[in-house]
Amino acid sequence: MREVDRQTTARFGIPGLQLMESAGQQVSEVILQWLGSARAPESRQGLKISVLCGKGNNGGDGLVVARHLKVTGIEPTVYFFGDPAKLTGDASENFQRWHNAAGILNVVDSESEWGKVSGVIASSDVIVDAVLGTGLRGAVTGLTVKAISAVNEMSKNATAARPSLIISVDMPSGLPSDGEAAEGPVLRAHKTVTFTAPKIGQLISADAACTGALEVRQIGSPAELVEELGKGELRWASAEEFAELPLVRAADSNKGTFGHVLLVAGALGKSGAAVLAGRMAVRGGAGLVTIAMPAVVLAVVAAAQAEYMTVPLQATRAGTVALKNVQGGRWKKIEEGKSVLAIGPGLGTEAQTQQCVRTIVRSTELPVILDADGLNAFDGHADELRQRKSKFLAITPHPGEMARLLGKSIRDVQGDRLKAAREAARRWNAHVILKGFHTLIAAPDGAVFVNTTGNAGLAKGGTGDVLTGLLAALTAQFKTGDWLRVLALGVYLHGLAADIGTTRMDASGLIADDVISLIPEARAKLLQELQKIG
Repeated sequence: MREVDRQTTARFGIPGLQLMESAGQQVSEVILQWLGSARAPESRQGLKISVLCGKGNNGGDGLVVARHLKVTGIEPTVYFFGDPAKLTGDASENFQRWHNAAGILNVVDSESEWGKVSGVIASSDVIVDAVLGTGLRGAVTGLTVKAISAVNEMSKNATAARPSLIISVDMPSGLPSDGEAAEGPVLRAHKTVTFTAPKIGQLISADAACTGALEVRQIGSPAELVEELGKGELRWASAEEFAELPLVRAADSNKGTFGHVLLVAGALGKSGAAVLAGRMAVRGGAGLVTIAMPAVVLAVVAAAQAEYMTVPLQATRAGTVALKNVQGGRWKKIEEGKSVLAIGPGLGTEAQTQQCVRTIVRSTELPVILDADGLNAFDGHADELRQRKSKFLAITPHPGEMARLLGKSIRDVQGDRLKAAREAARRWNAHVILKGFHTLIAAPDGAVFVNTTGNAGLAKGGTGDVLTGLLAALTAQFKTGDWLRVLALGVYLHGLAADIGTTRMDASGLIADDVISLIPEARAKLLQELQKIG
């Protein structure tokens, strides 16, 4: 990113001061948008906004944020950590501009000064973190440690009113940019506004959650410059990544155009998983959807949604799928005419059922989405995932499932999620969707998408089942020509639907059925974003 900034100026003639001005303006716009949804305009004059600035360019960005907020009638207070006289370059120029605008400024250059202002900062409605940016090297030291730790305590102990928003400029202070482990405290932001493109540390590091909700804003660097200078096989799942997929349907389409999903799901007591996955497959755009389930739950599943079809399977005494379903050629008839097989939600862990799942996955030639109890069937048999006829297998483990399949601890998986996802993709020649904060979508060749849509509202039973239905629906529609991108689209839309939902309700109340209902709106929003870009 430093090279992108340098070449933006050297090759395209955009001065650094202009980039800094644009960066600060973008952050101020995000704050004003938040205020617009959280407060009436007439109540803004009483707002307390504290802008914490360091002595580098990140602090310069923060000074621009404060100046733009002041123009709107808000009176932010700047807390400057260090000696303003030592500022240089663009940051120095913006310090002078803030001074000329008669902005309120407190210099915090000692522990005693920090003691005087920390209580005032704690009572702020909004705290803007512009202390440390991408230039961080090594451990955070001195007063900055105190400031970061104090803001984190403010967030943890906040009342319902304050601080309502902690927003970081470009990087949460203390978070290394390149993915390495932090050597000291990292400020935990509610939201981070970063510029041009995400930084690796915001996506995959152990402290990536400190970014909160990540928003990427453009400040003038050409997109082709980022592509030219970008290295490695890690990509951010942003809207423009899906521009080449046929998201708009042709006028002469028919249901056969968009494929036929076969979903194997459900058991006695777990029929809801089949219903949710089936509903999402329909809502996600598949032309046809068939659910195969134990006959004992067929009536419940069939009655839940008129648009999908059902196939009864022979059941075990426990009400799960029996092994005899794959004997005698019946299963081949069930697969006829289908485009993709999704298997696992709510199947249960009966030994006979698990053997049936393994047999189906090994023998089918359809693209396979393997989830939930489908994954549990391979616990202790993970290497059998390679022993299959299908060229295309996608597995969707959460960290616990991934740990069991790899024979590792959850701590090991979470300690380096990228390594775990790539290892599994290579080992089983499969696409791996490692769920969790910033879900990873990894291909066997090492390419990885990182998804940043979604929120804590998805931390609820059933949301994984609906993701399976959506991945199957998109595979049926778009096929497997660029399957990594198609799978990434599914994860992106799943998270985006949750993000739309939590603009209308508290995240604690979001349920899987809400995500299903909001998928068409998420897809429409993606199209709107692509129209803006294009």
